[in-house]
Amino acid sequence: MPNELIYQELLKFLPKENILIDEPMKKHTTFKIGGNADFYVTTSNIEETQNVVKFARKNNIKLTIIGNGSNILVTDKGIRGITLKVNYNEISKQNTDKGMIYTCGSGTMLSKIANEALQDGMTGFEFAYGIPGSLGGAVYMNAGAYGGEMKDVIIQTTYIDNEGNIHTINYNEHQFGYRKTIFQTIDAVIIESKILLKKCNKDEIKLKMDSNIETRKEKQPLEYPSAGSVFKRGENFIAAKLIDECGLKGICVGDAQVSEKHAGFIINKGNATARDVLDLIDNITKIVKEKTGFEIERELIIIGD
Repeated sequence: MPNELIYQELLKFLPKENILIDEPMKKHTTFKIGGNADFYVTTSNIEETQNVVKFARKNNIKLTIIGNGSNILVTDKGIRGITLKVNYNEISKQNTDKGMIYTCGSGTMLSKIANEALQDGMTGFEFAYGIPGSLGGAVYMNAGAYGGEMKDVIIQTTYIDNEGNIHTINYNEHQFGYRKTIFQTIDAVIIESKILLKKCNKDEIKLKMDSNIETRKEKQPLEYPSAGSVFKRGENFIAAKLIDECGLKGICVGDAQVSEKHAGFIINKGNATARDVLDLIDNITKIVKEKTGFEIERELIIIGD
């Protein structure tokens, strides 16, 4: 289908301002890297999201889903078809005998949920405070930090399949693993999740949140664009520690550099390309394997052509 016709069809169920054509993805990723998306589309509710999914399916148009763009690298060639970001970010609450259940739209920022929980005196989500991602992306990859993971708090998730049908799954059906869930194996657009948190003293919650933020500022290169931790932890090793021990802090390919502050981060020093980052990842992986015998696995998600 010609792009002009795609645009006219999208206008039938989306506001004009929600449809961007030939949009630079560097504007929509924390890495500030990436080629253009043919169509960058945002939706603000379930119905709009269903309409985009059904339209793409019916017309055999490639559909790429992103969250806040904080754990992805978009290739230099960009993304064909429709790139969809769900901005549905409503939060509702329900008190139960087990604690408070927060039903949150997938576009809700993690720090917003953490702050809501703090105000309510509910603990369990402190680990996510400061992670620059949205709930949908965090559920997709079972994001975690500081001893906590999404699997510790998620009890239910609702998603749209590739035909536009709505499904809801409970805890075990998520198939949570280390940086893994069922959503990495099925075509699905996460639209909301239920989070169960328990009552706690507000001062204790705030202390944990403040401590996590201070640790981030102290140990992570927040002053540069990045996509967070690039490599997964192994069963018996920490990738960042191996990279550091191999003397790789500070090495560059173009404007992509292994952070001198945290060896697990690759930073964009200004004009890094996706190719720079990928070549640097290849170099790191090869050198770590040669020097230590360990094969480190990429956590960063690559999107695009």
